[in-house]
Amino acid sequence: MREQILVIDDDEKITSMLRRGLAFEGYSVTTANDGLEGLKKMMEAEPHLIILDIMMPRVDGWEVCRRIRESGSAVPILMLTAKDEVSDRVKGLDMGADDYLVKPFALEELLARVRVMLRRRTEKSEKSGNRLEYLDIALDPDTREVFRGDKRIELTTKEFDLLQLFLLNPKRVLSRDLIMEKIWGYDYSGESNVLEVYIALLRQKTEEFGHKRLIQTVRGAGYVLRGDN
Repeated sequence: MREQILVIDDDEKITSMLRRGLAFEGYSVTTANDGLEGLKKMMEAEPHLIILDIMMPRVDGWEVCRRIRESGSAVPILMLTAKDEVSDRVKGLDMGADDYLVKPFALEELLARVRVMLRRRTEKSEKSGNRLEYLDIALDPDTREVFRGDKRIELTTKEFDLLQLFLLNPKRVLSRDLIMEKIWGYDYSGESNVLEVYIALLRQKTEEFGHKRLIQTVRGAGYVLRGDN
């Protein structure tokens, strides 16, 4: 599968050049002309890397970067700017950007940085082994450890199994019957509201310290692990 790159820049000449250059290197490229459109496409496409301009209408690159990191996403971000100021570079890195490139730039340099950032991402993924991750939540089936960001979460056996089921099926709506069968078995005859109780407990623990809700209720259908609220 080709790696997905999202380019967010209001300069059509830049986006056109990057679209052609990145596509020639074998990447799948999506573009957005402003910050709001970029945030929407980021949620839809889940890119492997984002190239982000700073000076844009409606929502600038600083705010886009901030919102992406607040959502829990660790997607690599390469920021572009026409300003070669140390303070701007520091601000971008402090907000969560992974690298910084000043306009005008050589396409060859940008492509080199993209390759390095994607390689680091792959290496990090490989080191995680069997670990399951979605946004800023991670679960290790081998050690049975769970983290939200850098905070460890202590879960009971059933809470762990329930979260693992969601992490194995991110963005997939799981029906109540399916969850009950997978976690409690088809012949379970205990309390009828056991799933609702465990969903509430899991939300309480994963949303501690102000974290946003990831386990969403889909009325009439079930539950889904999705970071859009």
